[in-house]
Amino acid sequence: MSLGTFLTTAWSWNLPLALGLSLTLIAFAAWARGPGGGGRIGIFGSALLVIFLALCSPLAALANGLLFSAHMVQHLLLLVIAPALGLVSLPPTLPAPVWLRPKFWAAAGWAGGVGAMWLWHVPALCDAAASIGPVHAAQSASLVSMGLLFWWPILAPRASDRITPWTGVGYLFAACLACTALGIVITLTPLELCPVFQAPVDPSGLLLAIRHDWGLSAERDRQLGGLLMWVPMCALYVGAIFLEIARWYAEDPLPRGEGAV
Repeated sequence: MSLGTFLTTAWSWNLPLALGLSLTLIAFAAWARGPGGGGRIGIFGSALLVIFLALCSPLAALANGLLFSAHMVQHLLLLVIAPALGLVSLPPTLPAPVWLRPKFWAAAGWAGGVGAMWLWHVPALCDAAASIGPVHAAQSASLVSMGLLFWWPILAPRASDRITPWTGVGYLFAACLACTALGIVITLTPLELCPVFQAPVDPSGLLLAIRHDWGLSAERDRQLGGLLMWVPMCALYVGAIFLEIARWYAEDPLPRGEGAV
């Protein structure tokens, strides 16, 4: 199978998922009507589109036991991109659920978001998620939910429900360090966190063609996956750190330079 044919035919039309995402978008559009609602609906729709692409596009077919790097892109979309877009789409007056208001939930959010990525790279769980449908569904649901929990202290609609900007800087920097550590383990050590990708079942012959045409051996694929965990994810966290610093400047009532003797 050629790459072009694969990209046009390897879509997985998961009817329950597509229907669920469509109904979710319709419900959100009905709820978010009003001033500024169009922009929020567009952002929320983008979050759902990211989930759909992660789970139904050719990327999902490659991540299903063929390419570890595709698997890592899928995780990045589900754990970081889609949840962040979903929270940004919420109106700024939306109050936090009672159980999310205490500040100590920030620790739970950090542990959930970072822990989910580490947990699903335990070799037995990683192999199961790449080859067993129900386990993969549980993995996907947990990544999105833990991503929402992780981003809530940073992107909660109301400023009063967020952690302070400098606490947010530390929160995000620590997450970047955790992703860097996992990326280093994957990229620079011979440890195989997902052995299933070393000997994938490839009835279409696509993977053989990719490895031949692109020179993407199993080892290079693993290293590329580690770099995707390491660099793009940390770059997103660093971008959010700059957002927290900008918030601090916006909230500080004392202009820079004032107060000096």
